[in-house]
Amino acid sequence: MGRVGIIRDERFLEHMPGPTHPEHPRRLKAVYEMVDREFKGRLKEILPRPATLGDVELVHSPDYIERFLKTPEQDFTMLSPDTPVSKNSYISAFLAAGAAIEAIKRVIGGMLNSCFALVRPPGHHALKDRAMGFCIFNNIAIGARFAQAKLGIRRILIIDWDVHFGNGISEEFYSDPSVFYLSTHRLELFPYSGRPEEMGKGDGLGFNLNIPLPPHMGTKDFVALYQNLLKELIPAFNPELTLIAAGFDVHSSDPLGRLSVEETAFYEITQSLRYLLKEEGSERIVLSLEGGYDPLGLALCVRETIRGLLEPLKGFEAFKTDLSQEILGDALNRLRALGVLG
Repeated sequence: MGRVGIIRDERFLEHMPGPTHPEHPRRLKAVYEMVDREFKGRLKEILPRPATLGDVELVHSPDYIERFLKTPEQDFTMLSPDTPVSKNSYISAFLAAGAAIEAIKRVIGGMLNSCFALVRPPGHHALKDRAMGFCIFNNIAIGARFAQAKLGIRRILIIDWDVHFGNGISEEFYSDPSVFYLSTHRLELFPYSGRPEEMGKGDGLGFNLNIPLPPHMGTKDFVALYQNLLKELIPAFNPELTLIAAGFDVHSSDPLGRLSVEETAFYEITQSLRYLLKEEGSERIVLSLEGGYDPLGLALCVRETIRGLLEPLKGFEAFKTDLSQEILGDALNRLRALGVLG
């Protein structure tokens, strides 16, 4: 059984973007209630520490951070057209970035095999100098830069299975060959970017893999795609740390995602990921919560992911579907053409 931690804190609920905003506190309340119901006593619970200014400046500009730090002066502020913040949002945002760092420190330090930061606001759209897409600070990117700068980690795999392209993560590491960024997403959805031909630049060319998903992607297709892709990617890149931008808006109940993937997919993918990483001797996994806008569906997906982290490994046997093979073939051909895969 894996040594699994979670990070949770009621202060993540103090970010109040408005009662009709999709990224509302009810999302995280549903997840916390599920954890108490399903996993009581089975997880190592960790309280986050706020990220420092120096931590956040690993990714974000001082001017942007200073602008954000002025938001408590008003009860309600718009950081961007889709990212409203309330008086106490700064508490949640600094804690969310700090949670990613704390999770990484625990995993790299060997105290845990994996840790899931159950946080909000999400982060994968946040850019160096501005908020975007409900995101204030780029939690995963800050965690990755901290792991590089402070913990000596040289190879990081970032998996982004949120239905929306994590443009902020991609932009941060677009020229960095020490970070492999993999995103599966719908091109037709916000932020309307993440095309297949965008594979990095300079030394980072070939280390950014965008895989657009068709609207008829189902559970078996989604699982088969990840199993077979990770089977090729993990031995080739051999990450020392794997970070997951864990958004769950591919779920069939999600009002924004428009796909038909069921929660069981995340159990299967998580188990497969653990097995493949263990084969390479580096089962170090940190997840940070991103999207997922139906509270019940979100809680179900988080439950299956935690089950995948906790339960003994069953072995690994990838299966194939016609759709997954079509998508996979294109992705692997792009990587081989650039010499990333043999």
